[in-house]
Amino acid sequence: MAETIEEELARFFKQEKYRDMISRAVVSGRKTVPVDFSDLLIFNRDFAEKVQAEPLTYLPLLDNAAYKQLELEYPEYAALVRSFKTAVRGLPDSIPIRKIRSEHLRKLIAVDGIVVRASAVRPLLERAAFRCRYCGNIYTVEGSKQPPRCRNPRCLEKRPSFELVEEESVFADFQTLGVQEKPEDLPPGQLPRIIDVRVKGDFVDVAAPGDRVTVTGILMLSAEQGEHAAQPRKVFLDAVSIEPRGKELESLLITPEEEKMFKEMAADPQNYQRLIESVAPSIEGLEHIKEAVLLLLFGGRSKVFPDGVRVRGDVHVLLVGDPGTAKSTLLLYAAQIAPRGVYTSGRGSTAAGLTAAVVRDAGGGLVLEAGASVLADMGVCVIDEIDKMRPEDRVAMHEVMAQQTVSIAKGGIVATLNARCSILAAANPELGRYDVYRPFNENVNLPITLLSRFDLIFVLRDEPSPEADKKVSSHIVSLHIEGGVKKEPPIPPNILKKYIAYSKKIEPVLTQEAAEVLQQFYLNMRAVYEKTSTVSITARQLESLIRLAEARARACLRNVVTVDDAQVAVRLMKRSLSEVGIDVETGRPDIDVIMTGKPRSVREKLSLVLDVIRELQEQHGYADDEALKKELQEQGLTKAEIDRILNRMITEGRIYTPKPGAYRLA
Repeated sequence: MAETIEEELARFFKQEKYRDMISRAVVSGRKTVPVDFSDLLIFNRDFAEKVQAEPLTYLPLLDNAAYKQLELEYPEYAALVRSFKTAVRGLPDSIPIRKIRSEHLRKLIAVDGIVVRASAVRPLLERAAFRCRYCGNIYTVEGSKQPPRCRNPRCLEKRPSFELVEEESVFADFQTLGVQEKPEDLPPGQLPRIIDVRVKGDFVDVAAPGDRVTVTGILMLSAEQGEHAAQPRKVFLDAVSIEPRGKELESLLITPEEEKMFKEMAADPQNYQRLIESVAPSIEGLEHIKEAVLLLLFGGRSKVFPDGVRVRGDVHVLLVGDPGTAKSTLLLYAAQIAPRGVYTSGRGSTAAGLTAAVVRDAGGGLVLEAGASVLADMGVCVIDEIDKMRPEDRVAMHEVMAQQTVSIAKGGIVATLNARCSILAAANPELGRYDVYRPFNENVNLPITLLSRFDLIFVLRDEPSPEADKKVSSHIVSLHIEGGVKKEPPIPPNILKKYIAYSKKIEPVLTQEAAEVLQQFYLNMRAVYEKTSTVSITARQLESLIRLAEARARACLRNVVTVDDAQVAVRLMKRSLSEVGIDVETGRPDIDVIMTGKPRSVREKLSLVLDVIRELQEQHGYADDEALKKELQEQGLTKAEIDRILNRMITEGRIYTPKPGAYRLA
């Protein structure tokens, strides 16, 4: 019977598909050939089921047949590699990590999950050659266990003593991965579980932290156990094959029919409006914010210049608003619809959780564990309540937003990980409600260094207005009542997700006409400086405009950025600047509100106060409170303004009070 099975398997590898795969493996220098489980089922159902039930017995037969076929076609390569394995993949169903039980031991199973950590690659002893220290006999054993004793009669009385002959032993690359359950598979209120996956040979370094993978392997017991044999042992998955499912966006398989449908959708002039309406349809209004979130999902084109400088294409958006303005709903929606989205909340996030952590693995070595922004690489990282994060943790976001990398130097590990993601964040105003009479930076408890890295910032204000309130209330009630009108999105979420993934293949290029529109807007805004002496826009916003225009072209599946795209980018930027880049004291546009934290009008008053203190200090050794206030009131400042500026300067450490009623420059 074994003969016939071996003959049958030899016939299996003589099929054109597998001969082709073997030759490809030889060309690329691999030691494995992928085998689809469905092909095995069609070829010999009985054998396929045995491979699944008793892989330790039947997989070697499959490996042997593959090696024989290799020997037939490429004898030199076969002699060189000495072992050739089959990587069985595509089992009919995968088992959730939390459903793995003792009945699955020594069976071939498949699991889906996210790689959260990966150890360094180390050599593993597969076939060891041991030399007897007394007589020099060499014994070859599978694995790394020494022979019990030497077979030479002269050595039988002596204690066995062997040494490893490295030159004649066979080593394989070895790595341990931690694979965690996917967030969408988690039952309510449960912590995600992790299983260790041991990877050998060709599958080492196939998956990095953050990748979604399907692992096919044999569930095994680890050698570690407690003091008593009856104590529970740890299980691990001995990988037979690993398929990355989300390295890029290829995980969403797009069929030719769907591709044709997307092109037809893009040809419709109303398509862009339909895309906007498909973003969070359960929220009434907020069209401009939905449009900004949509452009964030599509993103611009990242560029690498000849000198090696990389410019990000991802769009960052910040929403600041009163409680109850549907910020969190928008954020959750974006995380779900993005082909790769990670949602976190500020209060429960640390710097290590957002970037990367160095942890000690079971072997005592240090490994990197990926955080939210690394897991969201090539996707969207959503951070709710970013203002509630501790300041020292928030600093970690600077590098992610500007350079799109995470650099870490801890415990001897110096590494830079990719975090090429868009950041969509939300914050509440510091005093609970947004105060229009205070500058933007005083309303939000966020550092200027972070604010200036966002492409678009919008303020959502909850202002009672009879017409809008009626619309919103009718919409909310209709969502809840039986028989109410449920607003169906024009484009279903699963189609929209694939549409976004498909659009990422397009690399839109800026046309001369579109570039002129953006440049003209930039120059017009800069020209405001001559009239008002305020800087209304900087080069950072010009780059943001280009990114937004490219994202609009991508949303319409176009290879070029048209004037129309540029005008949409300008419209959104104007809206954003009108809400946040305004000096509330003069009503003039002033980007320094975000860039430096102090609008020009405040800076002028600060320098006036400093000058007066300096003059009085030179005359009397200090500035007297009464004389200072009198002088400043004559210069046109009100009493309230003077008190506010003095308090602020004491807080910032620019001046101090050597005695009550006196001020000196620090």
